[in-house]
Amino acid sequence: MPGTVTEASADTHESHPAAKPEDLTEAEQKELKLELTKLEEEIVTLRHALATKERCCMELKRKLGLIALVGLRQNLSKSWHDVQVSNVYMKQKTSAALSTMGSTICRKLGDMKKSATFRSFEGLMGAIKSRVSGGRENPL
Repeated sequence: MPGTVTEASADTHESHPAAKPEDLTEAEQKELKLELTKLEEEIVTLRHALATKERCCMELKRKLGLIALVGLRQNLSKSWHDVQVSNVYMKQKTSAALSTMGSTICRKLGDMKKSATFRSFEGLMGAIKSRVSGGRENPL
């Protein structure tokens, strides 16, 4: 399958910036292209071998009656994982967490305001304010 281009080869050119083609000699470019072609052929061969083994595995599971339960469980697990890593789910989860945290903080502050300690502190601060201002109120 010479000349076959796979998705892997398209990614390798962009994700790893290497020497610029003009920095390589013609012999080095030829050698690298040959190596790339061999690797692409190996990848295609491995993909075919993996697909064959997966088909064989599925056939054995089918014969053993495991397809329905295992397949269903795998599909559900994969679907749940896909949902959990989706942006929408993560945004909702974050939003819910922040909302819960905000509600909790508001409730705790409200509880704190009602406490005897806070009221005592509030009274003390009022007394200090009146002493500092000399008993006159600010008309704001």
